[in-house]
Amino acid sequence: MGDYDEDTAFLGQTGPFFWTTFFLNTVFVSTGFNGLYMVFIGATPNHHCLIPDFNLTEEWTNAIIPFTLVNGEEVKSQCSRYSLDVVRNMSAEGLIPGRDVNLTDLAQEGCLDGWNYSKDIYQSNIVTEWDLVCDDQWKVPFASSTLFVGYLFGSLISGHVSDRFGRKKVVFISLVAQSAAVMLQSFSHSWQMFCVMFLFVGASQISLYISAYMTLPWIAYGIREWRTLLAVLSSTAVVYIPLWWFIPESPRWLITQGRVEEADSIVREAARKNKIEAPAVIFKESEASAQFQKYTMLDILKSKKIRCITLMMAINIGYFGLSLNTSNLSGNPFMNCFLSATTEVPAYVVSTVLLKKCPRRALLSSFLVIGGGVLLLIQFIPEDLQYVALALEMTGKFGFTMAFSIVYIYTAEVYPTVLRNVGMGMCSSAARIGSITAP
Repeated sequence: MGDYDEDTAFLGQTGPFFWTTFFLNTVFVSTGFNGLYMVFIGATPNHHCLIPDFNLTEEWTNAIIPFTLVNGEEVKSQCSRYSLDVVRNMSAEGLIPGRDVNLTDLAQEGCLDGWNYSKDIYQSNIVTEWDLVCDDQWKVPFASSTLFVGYLFGSLISGHVSDRFGRKKVVFISLVAQSAAVMLQSFSHSWQMFCVMFLFVGASQISLYISAYMTLPWIAYGIREWRTLLAVLSSTAVVYIPLWWFIPESPRWLITQGRVEEADSIVREAARKNKIEAPAVIFKESEASAQFQKYTMLDILKSKKIRCITLMMAINIGYFGLSLNTSNLSGNPFMNCFLSATTEVPAYVVSTVLLKKCPRRALLSSFLVIGGGVLLLIQFIPEDLQYVALALEMTGKFGFTMAFSIVYIYTAEVYPTVLRNVGMGMCSSAARIGSITAP
């Protein structure tokens, strides 16, 4: 097969065709909403046991929730209360808690009647909807993990399918599937259904984009009810379907499939838009007559070098661990999420510059060490210096984002075109094993 880059070099590196195609592809940034809305709809508001109206005295109403020690500070328990039957009897007898009754001697029970949730930040989300707190709090990170399990399956399938059927078809089919899955998820009547739909959201999600990540906090800030938020986010993808008629298929992929005439037509159209005269014959005879071989995941594993590279690409645990943790940081969760996303902007800019001048392995290793090393320092920051801890976490996010961006370029450069999407899919699958554990 001839050299595609040499055959199309006459087009140059810029021009109307490239900028138009670039713009049409960047509008897909809203697909990034669906990777991280769990930061908001899975956040746990302040809560305590629901106390039914049994005409308790004001003193007992205020005292029925016991205090517990959390990080050296006494706070009201979120998962227990004093026995309601005992408190009701003592209230009826006119006993005063703390004066007539030693509260530490009273029996405690769980929140048998449910919970009261603060609505200072969230009007409702899946935690308040299905009481995913206390003994059921594990269901929130489990739900997040189902998204990444979906990513795992999507990475395995999409790479192979797009190499076989084309990049364009897979992108638009995934776009429609993703929009439908998020919309259906907004109608979930149970935690189980929510997790199943999250699996499909992950499987149809091809990529995350930083621009969407920065916009998401402000959309979530304006829409505090989780079902409405998901319905709005799902609708943003539908408006991109008409772009099917404007975005061309990858000529490079068409060449690998033996569809040289179609590739020739797209390249000539690019030359026309760039006002460049195309040569009479763009692709060499060897390309037009070659017997094109179909490649699968097994071809990735045949080479020892490629196999080692495939198995080492597992850095997502740091990136997604930090991204999903933003709602747990001190301060406003919407601002924390925005700051976390903003940190990625200089990371991508700096990585773009460094990639032009520095070797890939040195860059990747350095920023993984920076990302992990800075996070280790957080353990030594006192509780009263939360802003220092936040700054260190943002620095760690910067390091992991640098590594995250570099590893995709590095991987794409290593694989030949015929194996590139399958290889990227397998590397992404290896990374998903890490991101599944991140929640």
